[in-house]
Amino acid sequence: MLQLSIFLENAKGRLAEVISLLAELNVNLRALSLADTKDYGVLRIIVDEPEITTEKLRERKVVVSLTPVWVLKVPDRAGGLAEVLNQLVKQGVVVEYMYAFVEKEHQQAQVVLRVADQAIMEQAMESVY
Repeated sequence: MLQLSIFLENAKGRLAEVISLLAELNVNLRALSLADTKDYGVLRIIVDEPEITTEKLRERKVVVSLTPVWVLKVPDRAGGLAEVLNQLVKQGVVVEYMYAFVEKEHQQAQVVLRVADQAIMEQAMESVY
């Protein structure tokens, strides 16, 4: 899956501007994460049509990049995430960052992972899932 990483200045109202622009472009946010430093933030989002959304944002002069990520379904219960992560560690997967959201309708959490090595993750997915 592809994730959009949108780079934001740490300025009052900037996040609201970008979220409003996404709404104006009729983009439905499936998941998001915001990380910041002193000078800027990175808004990471999952959307239905990442390539088209990226094009539209670039036309509006938004700094955005596409990043391959993995979205794993995890049982929505205590220990569900630990089980999945422990299996991935055994396979040699190194997680760079992650965030999650819960899909109540199906009683599952969905975890978005950025990993250090795509090939190792592919092998792990064949072994674990």
